[in-house]
Amino acid sequence: MAKLGQRLEARQGQGLVMTPQLQQAIKLLQLNNLELAEFVEEELERNPLLERDERVEAGGEDERPAQAETTDPHGELSFDASSTSVADEALDADREAMYADSAPDMAGARDTGGAVDWSRAGKGGGGFDGEEFDAAAHTSREKTLREHLHDQLADLALTSSDRLIAAHLIDMADDDGYMRADLAETAERLGVTVSEVEAILSCVQGFEPAGVMARGLQECLAIQLAERDRLDPAMAALVDNLPLLAKHDYVALRGLCEVDQDDLEDMIGELKRLTPKPGLAFGSDSTRAVEPDVYVRERPDGSWAVELNTDTLPRVLMNNRYAAQIAGSARSAEEKTFITECAQNASWLVKSLDQRARTILKVASEIVRQQDAFFAKGVAWLRPLNLKTVADAVGMHESTVSRVTSNKYVSTPRGLFELKYFFTSSIASADGGEAYSAEAVRFRIKAMIQGETIEEIMSDDAIVDRLLADGIEIARRTVAKYREAMNIPSSVQRRRMMKR
Repeated sequence: MAKLGQRLEARQGQGLVMTPQLQQAIKLLQLNNLELAEFVEEELERNPLLERDERVEAGGEDERPAQAETTDPHGELSFDASSTSVADEALDADREAMYADSAPDMAGARDTGGAVDWSRAGKGGGGFDGEEFDAAAHTSREKTLREHLHDQLADLALTSSDRLIAAHLIDMADDDGYMRADLAETAERLGVTVSEVEAILSCVQGFEPAGVMARGLQECLAIQLAERDRLDPAMAALVDNLPLLAKHDYVALRGLCEVDQDDLEDMIGELKRLTPKPGLAFGSDSTRAVEPDVYVRERPDGSWAVELNTDTLPRVLMNNRYAAQIAGSARSAEEKTFITECAQNASWLVKSLDQRARTILKVASEIVRQQDAFFAKGVAWLRPLNLKTVADAVGMHESTVSRVTSNKYVSTPRGLFELKYFFTSSIASADGGEAYSAEAVRFRIKAMIQGETIEEIMSDDAIVDRLLADGIEIARRTVAKYREAMNIPSSVQRRRMMKR
């Protein structure tokens, strides 16, 4: 019978220690460029050893954090060796000793009798090791119109291809809440038809505030009246003839609207209660355009160049000369501790900003490599892509890639898109070849149905056969699921609708 007892054992193992520096680096990675700029401004104010790097503005050498580009039309990725000199950009390895040597040695600083008084400086310096950084504290500003519309878009049951179109339209909205871009030009850029863009625009015009995303004043007022169930023929005629209303030509308006003077006055009063510029409800300062984090441009040889938007990258550095000067002036242990913490935090911030930029560039470059067909041909050519594929390719953890792609935008020849929109599930190829993006398959199904005539309405089985002929193997129930997700009626219902 075994005896019960207590004993001590020493075991060696490995584990990830989430140091405060690593936690802050992760938080910096998930901030968008506006939140990051606000955070850096606060650090510049409270850390005396940090200062803005103005060498570029002063005409010095442009030291951009990193650049990368895809070098051939087949998607091979190439990084400049100098751009990957920072060790382990992945942010998912143990960083216990990452910045152990980053601060100057101030333990033996001499008291030179300087007159520097640190008694009022406060404790904790930059405070990275104290309270956790609260991103919400840096986003207390009023929500922008675009953020408000994107929040509503996230709740909408759309395919990724339609979501890309909707996001692009939302980002083109102006301060008044109007979408004044040319739809034909937008459709050409995205590689879709004008009718598809119009359908998505009609969808987002149902968002709040009422009248948003209209293409002009007449459409804006008509949307608001329709929401109130007041867009009858008489009111529609009044909205269509706003120039006559501006001229106070009431005689002509009475004839066009087929109403008497009293009714016309009531209708005009109702128009005055509408909101001609719904976007202004969010304030003029909060309707700032989304700034891209990354630019993608096509090169003459057909490859894609990827580079960071350096205008959105904060440029800071630590003043080592000043750090050494005040270190020698420190008198008490508390002052020396404060200076050391400021030096450590300043060095950490400079390195973390550079690391963040390189990580975003690395992930964005891989996404461009994977989705080069979309940039070349349009939405229908989206490839299946998930976080794991990109994470494995760049040597990072999936959670890191997820943080990088949230609230980070890429400016491309086809428009401005959030990086996360390029992830989509896959459908197997019938011949065993490369899989198809589920969103591309949904796009094909939608295009087939839009091309139907009264003589040829395709059933779900017919769609399956058509896709199989194109090399896409898909089950009938999957076609039905995709069709229902896109709010497309069954073949029987579509036939009845066409006969009306």
